[in-house]
Amino acid sequence: MSSLVVTLLLSGCDFVLFDPKGQIGVEEKSLIITAVLLMLIVVVPVIIMTVVFAWRYRASNKNATYAPDWSHSNKIEAVVWTIPVLIILVLGYITWKTTHSLDPRQPIVAEQPQITIQVVSLDWKWLFIYPEQGIATVNELAFPVNTPVRFEVTSGTVMNSFFIPQLGSQIYAMAGMKNTLHLIANESGVYRGLSANYSGHGFSGMKFNANVTSQEKFNEWVQEVKQSSTTLDSGKYATLEKASFNNPIERFSSVSSNFYDAIVEKYTHSSGTHAHSHSGSKE
Repeated sequence: MSSLVVTLLLSGCDFVLFDPKGQIGVEEKSLIITAVLLMLIVVVPVIIMTVVFAWRYRASNKNATYAPDWSHSNKIEAVVWTIPVLIILVLGYITWKTTHSLDPRQPIVAEQPQITIQVVSLDWKWLFIYPEQGIATVNELAFPVNTPVRFEVTSGTVMNSFFIPQLGSQIYAMAGMKNTLHLIANESGVYRGLSANYSGHGFSGMKFNANVTSQEKFNEWVQEVKQSSTTLDSGKYATLEKASFNNPIERFSSVSSNFYDAIVEKYTHSSGTHAHSHSGSKE
């Protein structure tokens, strides 16, 4: 009964990892299923044998073999060691292969040219900068279908994690560092994005929608953003740096080409200055 209740409760859940909409997500789904099936080769027989042995050698079964002096079997030793070792070898090979093929920094080969989107995690919102289009948004992401996307990810505050589950891998966002994530969406749609790393009280509100459309509709969206009366400059960014909860979508019609690099270097220079001052104090 308890198993039935759990099944019914989970039937309404949306297992997005098993409903991928992009090449990377599909390969990761296959990897998860393969790894689970390989491990079940050991788990399922153990569960079955546990039940069978408990029933066969129960106290009330007087016909069960009683062998108090038995302690070793070469055949059993061969089975319980050989099978797990083979599974570990197979899993090790698959892990090594997919670690390279699914490296988030590896560009995706596709017919369409790659676009770049720069991502900055803030308290508690996401800033997206489109250097090629010269626009920026807060908590709104859009890109064309079947187009490789190079995400350049950093943080303007504490560490976070950028994640669009249906498209594939997550990548950490850290201040003063540039992380790279390549994704592609093979179907048009709206996919939920979030932070996969706890970063404070407003963490649960760090959500956004990734709107995947045709190239034509993406171009139209870019033009809509360019109609905004607000631009992203140092003054506006200072406002965005302040903590906010469930921040609404914001659009910026223009942003300087090196704005993202300035955010990264802000913390790099701070670290360098800090280290220099300590070095000077020691001298």
